[in-house]
Amino acid sequence: MRSVLLMAIFILPSILSGCFGEDLQDLTFEIDDDHYLEPWERYGSDTVYDDTDIYSRVTEKGTYGYSETGQSVFIPVPSITVADGGAGAAGGAVVHLGLWLPIIEGCDYSSSDNLSEACKVPVIAEIGPYYDDGDVDALTPADRLGRMLIENYVPHGYGVAQVSVFGTGESNHCMDLMGTDEQRGIDAAVTWLGTQLWSNGNVGIIGKSYDGSTPWQAATFGNPHLATIVPMSGLIGVHELMWRNGSMEARGMIMHNGVYGSFGIDGDTEDSHTLCEGYLEGYVNGPAAYLSGGMVDYAGNTYWTERSFLDRVLQNYNGSVYLIQGMQDWNVDPHMSFPVHQQVADAGIEIKTLAGQWAHDYPDRVAGHSSQSTGRGAEAYPYTLRWDWADEMLYWFDWYLKGEGRAPTLGVEMQDNRGGWRFEETYPPMDVENLVLTGSDLAPTGSTVSSTSTVTLSYGPFEEETRIIGMPTFHIAATPGLNGGHLFIEMTDETGMHLGHAVMDLRYHAGGRDGQEVLPPFVTVNALMEFMPMDVVLQEGEGIILSISQTGEDYVPSPAASGSVSIDWSQSTLTLPLIERSCGDLFQAPMLDYSTNSSRQC
Repeated sequence: MRSVLLMAIFILPSILSGCFGEDLQDLTFEIDDDHYLEPWERYGSDTVYDDTDIYSRVTEKGTYGYSETGQSVFIPVPSITVADGGAGAAGGAVVHLGLWLPIIEGCDYSSSDNLSEACKVPVIAEIGPYYDDGDVDALTPADRLGRMLIENYVPHGYGVAQVSVFGTGESNHCMDLMGTDEQRGIDAAVTWLGTQLWSNGNVGIIGKSYDGSTPWQAATFGNPHLATIVPMSGLIGVHELMWRNGSMEARGMIMHNGVYGSFGIDGDTEDSHTLCEGYLEGYVNGPAAYLSGGMVDYAGNTYWTERSFLDRVLQNYNGSVYLIQGMQDWNVDPHMSFPVHQQVADAGIEIKTLAGQWAHDYPDRVAGHSSQSTGRGAEAYPYTLRWDWADEMLYWFDWYLKGEGRAPTLGVEMQDNRGGWRFEETYPPMDVENLVLTGSDLAPTGSTVSSTSTVTLSYGPFEEETRIIGMPTFHIAATPGLNGGHLFIEMTDETGMHLGHAVMDLRYHAGGRDGQEVLPPFVTVNALMEFMPMDVVLQEGEGIILSISQTGEDYVPSPAASGSVSIDWSQSTLTLPLIERSCGDLFQAPMLDYSTNSSRQC
């Protein structure tokens, strides 16, 4: 077997890694024909990653052709019945998809009764509400993701499907906003794709945002044909995203009816199909959750619980997960991925996570990565861009959908906020050391937080490079007044650059989604505030500043949590999870030209 000797020179961002002025690392390794390059082996190899398109390309092009236009397929969903309203009441609920299959010599998919095993292919599906609603129709390769999938993977022997959820595109029934009806439609599509005579029986689902939530929905069923999912900034649950410790994002109250409900109303004869129970329930459950902060699951109400996916995935799913998350994504926050990674691994499900300092985007899109602002990923650009992502997904799909190649190395590829990549076995890592500080140690400027008063605290400077990772906590002894209380914490460095934030409605002072309707006034509670996942580096001599206010970002306090809060700093504790990582622990993702960034060498 041929062996190739390669030399990898890792050039790392100096201002973040603390490695400026150290010698570059010269690493050698042998690569066999059946071995794929690990992420830390790719930069400096003789593999050239194409960065000339709007998305990444596989380095080895496939040999099969395909049609430019997808085949139109309507899939019946018999589990939708009269009781569901919409198309169930009218009869004949269907999900629509566009399908691309590779052109393989000797394989006639139009007459598939006697197809050989060599003709059978796995399918990669992208499922969402945007076909014909803000994007091209489902039969046209979509720039959002479909074109990248079709041009990269169909030539390698994969089918690709672009699927419209109910109430969007040419799928009928109602726009259910990730409810039970939508989940059943997705499951029907997976079963159809996995049982066709041309299918090898394996289906993978990939997508971002709403399209990154449909993989989680599909995995709740334990469908035997669903072999892998690749959720990118996807929702593990609708309420879980838009409410954090009882605090509502501004969009939370109107997401179903005010945002996505309109997708199913376009002036045609099928508009009546949107009038199913989920759509009608949205008018009540959004405002109710805003007022209570919880899932309003009393009196048999299941609107939010049926839109919660992770528990059912952990119980039922038998495939693998490749989780992708922007650590600067405040549209779908990083708590959709951490501690989810470890929860999935603990359930015995094979999982890998790729987490970079981009916002609500794919790992390989220049337009989105380059537009990030200070404290929101700009410090890590252009090292955020993963031109090896198409290859990475090919390796993953080859193993989990075809059983070819080598099992991927599982764990977490994490990028810190200044651009350095590293590999961790899990996240947060096991070797975290906690720095515990009392509130009094942080020199607070006051003890009352209200709509007109903010308290600041500070710590530092650090005597050496310091990495704060994971989910720091601030347990605050808080006493609300008559109208409850709501706290928002922003952590910055001394220049004001955003590092992380936390939020809490004090009715949910124990954390999570279990709170109380009314918080007794003038009773001190221990508010167990937890920061959103973060991975930041402070240089020697730098410190942190904490600003505590009534609210921040786009969180809207409930009327039941809008009062002032008194804080006893002597009984409050900040815990910063720290890890030690050196230049030798970091790697650089492959890029073509570093000549303009030589000052960032490690």
